[in-house]
Amino acid sequence: MSIHLRNNIHVHGKGSTAIVFAHGFGCDQTMWRYLAPSFQDRYKVVLFDLVGSGKSDLSAYDFQKYGSLQGYADDLIEIIDEVTDSPVVFVGHSVSAVIGLLAAVAAPEKFKCQIMVGPSPCYINDGDYIGGFSRADVEELCDTIDSNYLGWSSTMAPAIMGAPDQPELAEELTNSFCRTDPEIAKHFARVTFLSDHRDALPKSRTPALILQCSDDFIAPCSVGEYMQEAMPDAEMCIIDNVGHCPHLSAPCASTEAIESYLQRKSF
Repeated sequence: MSIHLRNNIHVHGKGSTAIVFAHGFGCDQTMWRYLAPSFQDRYKVVLFDLVGSGKSDLSAYDFQKYGSLQGYADDLIEIIDEVTDSPVVFVGHSVSAVIGLLAAVAAPEKFKCQIMVGPSPCYINDGDYIGGFSRADVEELCDTIDSNYLGWSSTMAPAIMGAPDQPELAEELTNSFCRTDPEIAKHFARVTFLSDHRDALPKSRTPALILQCSDDFIAPCSVGEYMQEAMPDAEMCIIDNVGHCPHLSAPCASTEAIESYLQRKSF
């Protein structure tokens, strides 16, 4: 199967270094429309959809392969090999930040750095680790998705988006959730919210920028602080923003934070 068709890959821009954008749960590559154009003059901009999302080839969705985030990480490595022969700048939102982490651990030579937007290696509180949710919370969330995915989407998408002064973004995220195949969404939700990849953090030698929002109930700042401490080469930047999608609700601040990091690191 063509990787380009499988993941609906689009490549734009100039430059010898590729910057690869990966979207979060229930989303697609269009969510990067406010950020990606800013990088086209200096980078080869690569956009794609995770299998099961957006305009990817849904027939390629293998419930066994994608029963863990490693399946998506393997796809990411294949995508990088498809679009460039050089290490990339990787920008991943939410679950894709962790997918990028796993790919960078498996194939560090393919990454210059990783920009992690609203990442969480584990959503469940565990002793001193505050992921934001109890296990009962996450189990209830997954059960609700299983029983009434469209209802869950309509309720949760506005809360996840935040940005109370931009209601059109909440509507967009709701519609994006509702366009996702319900059976795939249910499966991906459990894989996402029940995963624990904290053990991968110290294994990653790839320089990282952790981009957190000041008020994000999905990935609170405590998670970013934990990650920064656990990763060998990580910086954290907090954006003054309510919600989990700063690339949509605070694109200027997000772009400035990423640009500043890339320039300081000469990537």
